[in-house]
Amino acid sequence: MAHLTLEYSANLRDTGEFKQLCHDLAASLLSQKVYPIGGVRVRALPCEDYCVADGSLADAGFVHGTLKIGAGRSDAVKQKTLDDLFSVMKNHFATQFSKQGLALSLELYEFSEAGALKHNNLHTLFKKD
Repeated sequence: MAHLTLEYSANLRDTGEFKQLCHDLAASLLSQKVYPIGGVRVRALPCEDYCVADGSLADAGFVHGTLKIGAGRSDAVKQKTLDDLFSVMKNHFATQFSKQGLALSLELYEFSEAGALKHNNLHTLFKKD
């Protein structure tokens, strides 16, 4: 399982191309070959009400990613996942980063199976024989 949630300042909605970013980030997760296709989710949620720093830069924005994965992967795998995802984010926003105040961040949470309930048929639907 790998679920990535992006929260972003609403001022990036029109220029952020978040649908494409979600697809690119999903492709990055799948390229790791350690997250099953049926367990990958990427979503982007706009934050309508926000303040960046002291609010004096009207066009300043942010994108914060929270990746949740099941326990059991090595530190090296987790670091590579973060590095690859963050590279996708930085490349995606390179133009905007050069034109406006922008904060990009990404963090990973690993959880125990004992603390999660799941029910889906996606693993079966995406299973390749």
